[in-house]
Amino acid sequence: MDEKIRINKYLSDIGVCSRREADRLTEAGRVTANGELVPTGMKILPDAEICIDGKPVKKQEKKILLLFHKPKGIVCSTRQQRNEMTVTEYLDYPVRIYPIGRLDKDSEGLLLVTNNGDIINQIMRAGNYHEKEYLVTVDKPVTEEFVEQMSRGGIPVLDARTRPCKVEKIGKYRFRIILTQGLNRQIRRMCEYLGYQVRTLKRVRIMNLTLNGLKCGAYREIQRDEWS
Repeated sequence: MDEKIRINKYLSDIGVCSRREADRLTEAGRVTANGELVPTGMKILPDAEICIDGKPVKKQEKKILLLFHKPKGIVCSTRQQRNEMTVTEYLDYPVRIYPIGRLDKDSEGLLLVTNNGDIINQIMRAGNYHEKEYLVTVDKPVTEEFVEQMSRGGIPVLDARTRPCKVEKIGKYRFRIILTQGLNRQIRRMCEYLGYQVRTLKRVRIMNLTLNGLKCGAYREIQRDEWS
């Protein structure tokens, strides 16, 4: 007899959406199994007929992993809010895909997009201090004191404290920062705490994956040998 599996894991495993997005779908009453409404957290049999908004979901055979140069103004969501353009709408990819991690609306740069969360779990195993690199422009001259305070860690961001990180001044108003954590709007909040406002923010690297000349708004498939 087949073992039951939680609906959010099932939808993630077959490449339909992330577990978090699956929870949102079930909470909204949009998922059924064999014609019955599926509550959040429910376990189903793998051979059940699963529908979203009445349409049967199909397993995605090919695992897709894209490197996308997100433009400023595009939001990292699979559902449109307040007439904003989402990543999935912008890419209009033939297979259902979703962004991994976040890059706020006012920022641009490297974003990973996939149809299977297991790929990302292999790349970014929980607890690993994987690096993310950003180029930032602020509204005031970057001082040695600012660089030292940003890099030493301990800045309060929401209910956490920042880890020590690498910060390098690269211009009068510009700096490079390499983080190993991903708190909500972290760089902007760190700068605000020190009396600065971010003017531009661009993510240029996640681990060994870089934009490498990819034009803003463009994307490419990531090959397995790039991250295995």
